[in-house]
Amino acid sequence: MQKLKGLIDRGLEATAALWPAIVLAFGWVHRAAGILGAEGVGGQAVRQRLGGLLGAMARHRTRAGALAGAVGHFLKVSRSYWPGLFACYDTPELPRTNNDLEQAFGSHRYHERRATGRKGASPGLVLRGSARLVAGLATRAGVGTAADLAAADGQRWKHLRAEMEQRRQRRVERRRFRRDPDGYLKDLENKLNQSRLPA
Repeated sequence: MQKLKGLIDRGLEATAALWPAIVLAFGWVHRAAGILGAEGVGGQAVRQRLGGLLGAMARHRTRAGALAGAVGHFLKVSRSYWPGLFACYDTPELPRTNNDLEQAFGSHRYHERRATGRKGASPGLVLRGSARLVAGLATRAGVGTAADLAAADGQRWKHLRAEMEQRRQRRVERRRFRRDPDGYLKDLENKLNQSRLPA
């Protein structure tokens, strides 16, 4: 036991110069996690608190010694995520982490596989995912009534349908091209020539 204690003491003495930087950097990251993990706080307050912490980290990062590069990377990544980082604090029920989102998408894939018998994602999910995924998640959450559907914005619905139809049409065109590239290109050339003819 005495031998082990001596080994630990020698290790701590040999690395003593590294510990202040580790304690400082870990403290900053721990404070950032506390700010982002706060419950019942609005996005503006979280933005101000985290902005203040990141400003202090930028001013004092040289104090982190060998970890100054890691602190710089933390600041860079935080800036890159900044525009979309705070929406979850102002929107109720919006998942805060990728884990929550992955679980929601995984649940949708699981239910779709059970319903269709497919092992992979169905082509319909690729084409109509923006509507199917939202509808599936809302159905499982038990939100929405017939009155909500009746009150839906008809123009937005038509716009969404048109977008999905465009995606479907592009997929059809790709399939036609893969099956017969020469015929597809000849049809395209004929359409171009016809459009140039005077009406």
